[in-house]
Amino acid sequence: MAGIISFGAYVPIWRLGEGTKDWGSKAERSVTNFDEDTLTMSVAAAADCLAGLDRKAVDGLYVASTTFPYGEKQAASTVATAGDLGSSIFTSDVGNSLRAGTIAFKMAMDSVKAGSGKRVLVTAADVRLGASRSDIERNGGDGAAAFLFGDTGEAATIDAQHAVVNEIIDNWRPEGETGVRSWEDRFVFQEGYLKAVGQCVTELLQKTGLKMEQFDKVILYAPDARRHAEAVRLIKADPKKVQDPLFGKLGNTGAAFALMQLVTALEEAQPNQRFLVVNYGDGADALVVHTTAKITEVQKLPRRGMKGFLASKKAVPDYADYLKWRGMFSADSGVRRPAGGGPSPAALYREQAEVLRFQGVKCNKCATVQYPPQRVCTICHEKDNFTPIRLSDSKAKLFTYSMDYIAGTPDVPLVISVLDFAAGGRAVLMMTDRDTKEVKIDMNLELTFRKLRLAGGIHNYYWKAMPVR
Repeated sequence: MAGIISFGAYVPIWRLGEGTKDWGSKAERSVTNFDEDTLTMSVAAAADCLAGLDRKAVDGLYVASTTFPYGEKQAASTVATAGDLGSSIFTSDVGNSLRAGTIAFKMAMDSVKAGSGKRVLVTAADVRLGASRSDIERNGGDGAAAFLFGDTGEAATIDAQHAVVNEIIDNWRPEGETGVRSWEDRFVFQEGYLKAVGQCVTELLQKTGLKMEQFDKVILYAPDARRHAEAVRLIKADPKKVQDPLFGKLGNTGAAFALMQLVTALEEAQPNQRFLVVNYGDGADALVVHTTAKITEVQKLPRRGMKGFLASKKAVPDYADYLKWRGMFSADSGVRRPAGGGPSPAALYREQAEVLRFQGVKCNKCATVQYPPQRVCTICHEKDNFTPIRLSDSKAKLFTYSMDYIAGTPDVPLVISVLDFAAGGRAVLMMTDRDTKEVKIDMNLELTFRKLRLAGGIHNYYWKAMPVR
């Protein structure tokens, strides 16, 4: 057999909602901070999915998104490195469609079934952007989901799947643009979304002999709450069995949306339940997911999951702040340092263990941990006798800090923090997702993979500190 052996998610801490000045809506949607993107969210979701598991056992990775940071440069290789998955691993990006998440889902499942991978990880993430104050922006959301597939210890199996293609230009994003465009609503929803979803579900039921009443949970992708309700009626699903799509709390997270709902359902699932998962984009996918007795064991793994991340949130103070994060608004706000040059590709390659994997070293003689890695132990002076140690998932406390009020960053003041790790060692890192009024010595911190800047066409990633969520 082959199936899902673990699952996880990531939702950014920030929300546009009632607490946001000039947002103009009571509904909330999740938004990435200025230093987050599809890649950083994929790393966070992968870490949540792999909590308590052996990362080195993963031998395949598919990263799905419609908002990759590069046109030519694989995101999956960076996610694998930052996730410390090892180098002997097959990696691939899956993009260009809102169905990218379920496409990668199927590819991973088929890989395990065929025997080409024993443990294959899938992440799906999107930063959903539309024109300012548009329906796409209002109904959108940012987030990520992750699933680990394997041939033993399955918490859920994929009993059937079906796909249809529908060539239609309903939503699209041209090369070089960040915002999604859309055509006239009635055409988009009638000839696109509802037509493809209805056909896909009907044909899946015919192929399997199943009936709608045999599903314990129905999970539906939808562009907004109104179309979601229309689709529920179209496929004749029992509204009581329909998974909450989280409009008004999370929003439509693009390629990750259906899979994030599946994570939510699996967090609350019982053994021997059957789920129908329907995704949309240039057609539709339908999956039959069946839980096993192992689901209760997997639910006990030490992860935050959708429930934990949704509960941990902060309101963006002002809609203008959000526009600044997205580069859609600028204003003269005083003194700024000159922009720095681009990072060195040679240095990024040479230092990926300490930069992307965030590995320090542990002295084999006196057990002292140091970051960044050194050749000589600072305590016993032993030379070249160290073992690498991953510090990215180690809790930490704030030793000391400073605030830079003229830093060229959207979150002025820039908080520079000195951390003491629970695993040992110390590092100097920027602090993100923080309220400066709450920053204090000895506060608990954790690490988060973020984007430092874009310069010379290169996205420069590193780890930052943040208050424990």
